Amino acid sequence: MNSTERVLRTIKGEKTDRQPLYGWVSENLSAEISEVFGSVEAFEDRYEFDVSMIFGSPASFKNDVLDSLRAQYGELTPDILVNHDIFTDPRVPERYDAISRGLEFHKKRERFCYIHTPGFFEHFNSVFGIQNHLLYMAMYPDELSELYRRQAEWTVGMTDMCAGLGADMSLFSDDWGAQNTLMFSPEMWREMIFPNMKRVADNAHARGLLTGLHSDGCIMSVADSLAEIGFDLVHPWQETAGMSYDTYLEKYSDKFAILGGVCIQSALGILPRDRLEKEIRRVFAALRGKRWICCTTHYVQKHCTIDDLIFAFDLMYRLVRE
Repeated sequence: MNSTERVLRTIKGEKTDRQPLYGWVSENLSAEISEVFGSVEAFEDRYEFDVSMIFGSPASFKNDVLDSLRAQYGELTPDILVNHDIFTDPRVPERYDAISRGLEFHKKRERFCYIHTPGFFEHFNSVFGIQNHLLYMAMYPDELSELYRRQAEWTVGMTDMCAGLGADMSLFSDDWGAQNTLMFSPEMWREMIFPNMKRVADNAHARGLLTGLHSDGCIMSVADSLAEIGFDLVHPWQETAGMSYDTYLEKYSDKFAILGGVCIQSALGILPRDRLEKEIRRVFAALRGKRWICCTTHYVQKHCTIDDLIFAFDLMYRLVRE
């Protein structure tokens, strides 16, 4: 069984030869990893990662248009942007060269490859700033909903292109959660984000791709709707934000898989090694054999030493094979 088959079967809840292994390791520790292993890619090979996240999607915003509008208006608001064409053409093949190279590299290793795909709330934070964006959801709901709709149409084009290149899944990155609840009301989420996320997920499935959601924080108040959207996988199921594995196993394990388990907020790079080992073994005891891909809950942070990273992945490498 190769890695792609292993991950597909895990996501679908089917029997596999072992638990898949993966980690978000490159963002902060590339230099440290490369010093010891030669490259991040060599680290991934050493631990036989079953999954790869492929970056390199084309920019969705016309930055020259945004810059011109900022020069004219100063602060950008949804009622300004809705009157302008701010999105690029997502169907230009040469803009996917980086994705093509990434897919080619990791598919030679038979890995399951998903495309990092912009969501809606998180993506427009880059234009408005998160505090203004939250305010605009109340002030400009109609205009912001229209901008999200246009973003969804752009994402449909991007997804079509990535499906044609051989991707396995679109992972929509759209942080909605604070530590204890959503950053906005579930009613706002349902009205503004849900229909657009459903649109892009339906299109991805129609093109033969699985779909996943990455959202930090507590998203329990909309967890019932994640299966309605059609997500096949959620990353992370964040225990430190009040989302217990017991709740997942009782209510949602028949609906979607989870990616994560090794917490960067409370364990990796934080706990001494004896307690870190105990924590990792606890997660394996709870999730082994379930619809679970063992992974970090987010990018490993800078405070994690390379020795602690190696200790953790040595342990996980052994545990997935027990």
